[in-house]
Amino acid sequence: MRFRSGLIIAAIFAITGYSCKEKGLKNIDQGEIHYTIEYMDNANIIPKDYMPKNLVIYFKDDKILFEIAAPFGNAGIYNLSNPKERIYDTYLSLLTLKYAYSADPGEIHPGFEAMNGMELHKTSRTTIICGFNCKNVEATFPADRKKVFDIWYTEEIDVKNSNASTPFHDIDGVLMSFYFFLGSAELRFDAENVYRIEIPDKTFERREKYVNVSKDEISSFINKMLSLFIG
Repeated sequence: MRFRSGLIIAAIFAITGYSCKEKGLKNIDQGEIHYTIEYMDNANIIPKDYMPKNLVIYFKDDKILFEIAAPFGNAGIYNLSNPKERIYDTYLSLLTLKYAYSADPGEIHPGFEAMNGMELHKTSRTTIICGFNCKNVEATFPADRKKVFDIWYTEEIDVKNSNASTPFHDIDGVLMSFYFFLGSAELRFDAENVYRIEIPDKTFERREKYVNVSKDEISSFINKMLSLFIG
């Protein structure tokens, strides 16, 4: 399932985009960010052509939707934050299965248990990604504090509390290059395009026709789904 229906017509008339080789859009308050996905240190169970290739983030003011979808089987993981409506939902779909979990404000979305104990250290390093000035944070994890993961974020995209329901909630900026540990999978995300586009408010509404489950249950479902893609 994709939540992008309804955006295509608007995009034809209202889209402005920049690749990471071009000048960035400054201080935009709604649009899309497209990231590549790299699967780190994992054996692939299925061909890469069938694995999710992109993360898309839709944002508008303080509302944000993370979407990772596979090109087959109606498979995807979606994290939705809409603070005004007190919506902090995780959706998972696979074939005919549709599950949802509604979190409380300040609660981390399910599936990130492997990131417990993460420590962040701000540095003075800077870079430019997609034309946006970015700052650096180094992340380490309990299993090996000597292994450092570079996280890059920008303060030049106007999204309030963009990481509020993620393990990176202490970073006050939009992530442009970062890592997620989902179950046993290590994934790297790098922004490749940022688009200024009008995002309908409907994008950030609560989804229907999903079965509500507990946090433990949806975390288990996420791990099982990822195990189909990654060893």
